[in-house]
Amino acid sequence: MNRGTLLLLPVSLSAASWVEWLPAHVRDIACSINYFIVENAKCARAEIARLGHPQPIRNLSLSELPSAPTSADCDRLLAPAFSGHDVALMSDAGCPAVADPGALLVRRCHETGIRVRPLIGPSSLMLGLMASGLEGQRFSFHGYLPARDPERAIKIVALDKESARVSQTQLFIETPYRNQALFKALLEHCQPKTRLCLASDLTAPTESVMTHRISEWRGMPTPQLDKRPTVFLMLADSRN
Repeated sequence: MNRGTLLLLPVSLSAASWVEWLPAHVRDIACSINYFIVENAKCARAEIARLGHPQPIRNLSLSELPSAPTSADCDRLLAPAFSGHDVALMSDAGCPAVADPGALLVRRCHETGIRVRPLIGPSSLMLGLMASGLEGQRFSFHGYLPARDPERAIKIVALDKESARVSQTQLFIETPYRNQALFKALLEHCQPKTRLCLASDLTAPTESVMTHRISEWRGMPTPQLDKRPTVFLMLADSRN
């Protein structure tokens, strides 16, 4: 029996209509799928409904992905694909399998011979990098930094030094309610000439992308970042 395909289905970054961020052919593919592996079933049901899936949501199969899936977990979730059905993987926002446990499911597909097909859609990391004006050939995503000092301060100093040494843009994210604290820590621990970009509410009407040196940020009014999904990008000056 032919096996199905794991489709990596991007999810909205904001409340904007799908026509503003998702190609029509990707939406059509999403609306043809009956099996979904999701990070959060409630969020996924709302997203599928927004796309206008022709089937009643209750008739679709939505299986939640554990935070640390084992091979057995993955095989159970991929059972429809082993039986020849296409399955869509969805995260809570943006592209699946980037900074979420979906990567382990994708790895299992490669191990078991299930085709993986990435679909076009929004990535906050790439959108932020594109709009930042920072180094776009050498960059590294670090996920979440430590939430508390001294670990957070040590990490920021290390990232700043590494960025200066290899001219590399450093990208990281934070839980929105801790954005303000992270911004304050960056102003405190980065070198004055380091450029810091804040890319907030990407694809939303309230979207903003601002890049300034740390010395400039220190003299500006503090931006309002709480409850706003934000990508932080920094590029140190090798002459610091």
